[in-house]
Amino acid sequence: MTAKPSNQTDGGRSPGAEAAPAVSVIMPVLNEERHLSTAVRRVLEQDYPGELEVVVALGPSTDRTDEIAAELCAADPRVKSVPNLTGRTPCGLNAAIAASSHPVVVRVDGHGMLTPNYIANAVRLMAETGAANVGGLMYAEGETEWEKAVAAAMTSRIGVGNAAFHTGGEAGPADTVYLGVFRRETLEQVGGYNEEFIRAQDWEMNYRIREAGGLIWFSPELRVSYRPRPSVRTLAKQYLQYGRWRRVVTRYHKGSVNLRYLAPPAAVVAIAAGIVVGAAVHPIGWVVPAGYAAAVLAGTAKEGRGLSWKARAQLPVALATMHMCWGYGFLTSPRSLARTVIASRGQSGLADARRRLGADDRPQVQDA
Repeated sequence: MTAKPSNQTDGGRSPGAEAAPAVSVIMPVLNEERHLSTAVRRVLEQDYPGELEVVVALGPSTDRTDEIAAELCAADPRVKSVPNLTGRTPCGLNAAIAASSHPVVVRVDGHGMLTPNYIANAVRLMAETGAANVGGLMYAEGETEWEKAVAAAMTSRIGVGNAAFHTGGEAGPADTVYLGVFRRETLEQVGGYNEEFIRAQDWEMNYRIREAGGLIWFSPELRVSYRPRPSVRTLAKQYLQYGRWRRVVTRYHKGSVNLRYLAPPAAVVAIAAGIVVGAAVHPIGWVVPAGYAAAVLAGTAKEGRGLSWKARAQLPVALATMHMCWGYGFLTSPRSLARTVIASRGQSGLADARRRLGADDRPQVQDA
């Protein structure tokens, strides 16, 4: 696959490229054979006049991801890969940043699909606002009926609360954004991603950027299509990890918790208590779980409009899975996770990534 930038001049550079900063797109991938080719193609076909490079950080996949990545590297000189032997997302992000070179760094996941002018709009917004990181909507789109149900849940207030990067809203300062388009100098200043955060690494790093005086800017202009998890089991695992690692963030960064993050664990406790009271003490205890079920069904009636009957029937399962697993993960998050993360305070993930690449003299970096 070879995608060529449109509207190029004789020198192989697009009009306006001299004024547009060069951009490095970083992609941590693991078992992404289903979406990787399309995700990379969406990057290479961006309506952006400046120089682009794509650095794919390859985790230890068990499908055809590595083979597909090699084909992408061979087809276009703007694409290269770098190893991520741990498979951890923050390690892959740091490895890709360390192997890239341009002043603007765009994070994209292997199942994230950029809109055609995503990078151009992000670079413009960064210049207009002076932001250290800009981002927009995590626009969940399903392919199967189950995925469409999950997408509806992930873009609704009953599913994810008032998070602007899920549900939309006005442009402005934000605590965090989906993925992110960064100034490289900002990433260098904060030391990159904390590699102990297997999940919640975006939120954690954006917290550090804000603590250092940087502005995080949300804009609904920026939209990345996201493919939801394909089964109840994988969705449950995803949200269990989200809750578990969000608790680690609250222990690592005191004062970072807010009411939105406390709602799911409070619901889990209230429902469990209601079931116990209802079964062992008095029927009044069933009011709480019944009330939750009624709220989910009411939310389904509202958010399920436009879905097929099959997807609408699965929407309550998606909502309950997200709520309960996130809350349970938050409540059961072991303190040992936080202690491990706190012990790493002050370490630079980017410096570690550079040492790993340098120790191998970078022989595994593929560049067509």
